[in-house]
Amino acid sequence: MAFDTATPAVTAALHDGGRVLAESTTIDARRHGELLAPAIERVLREAGATLRDLTAIVAGTGPGPYTGLRVGLMTATALAATAGVPAFGVCTLDALAYAARTPGPFLVATDARRKEVFWARYGDRETRLDGPRVDRPHDLPGDLPVVGAGGRLYADIVGPGRVEGPEHPSAGALAALAAGHLAALTDEEAAEIARVPEGRVDSVEKARELGVLGPPRPIYLRRPDAQVPGAPKKVTA
Repeated sequence: MAFDTATPAVTAALHDGGRVLAESTTIDARRHGELLAPAIERVLREAGATLRDLTAIVAGTGPGPYTGLRVGLMTATALAATAGVPAFGVCTLDALAYAARTPGPFLVATDARRKEVFWARYGDRETRLDGPRVDRPHDLPGDLPVVGAGGRLYADIVGPGRVEGPEHPSAGALAALAAGHLAALTDEEAAEIARVPEGRVDSVEKARELGVLGPPRPIYLRRPDAQVPGAPKKVTA
């Protein structure tokens, strides 16, 4: 089972190691928590499967907005514990790149809000060369196709002729990408990858250290909008 909530797309899919059995995608940037569980139930029902049939859970790790991203990763951890299977993470930009089928070097960019984009550079659909990073649209490397909502949203800046591929990630592509990498691992290697260390991925360097398949840890490239309030200021008469 694979799902991603790092973008406005709440997407889930079931993969049997060879093909996608069922997939569900809803575009809604504000209802990740409401939509993910029903999407998982719908996918299992359409495939005629139950939690007992699952062998692994894979969730998109972002980068993405804090709230939506946490919905997917917390669900992955809880679902894996319930089903008694390992949970893994895959960078959301990697899933978009895999679905793009764009030949040669290209960029993947998603909306980071604040007039910025999350982006990475790829040599092909399975090879990330740089990133993920967060930057202004005009700071993206030039002369390369741009896959994803970040390119479409800022087409006037990056150039409409450079925008290609899908706008949002697909859980089907996420599942297929993860399945290919899981098939090359032993059970011991998979268990080591799935083990969740303390902390989070909060820098470009840490994000680049992870391979395509990693633990279900969120990739944060900047601090969340919400902050813990500081001590009240003293008022003097």
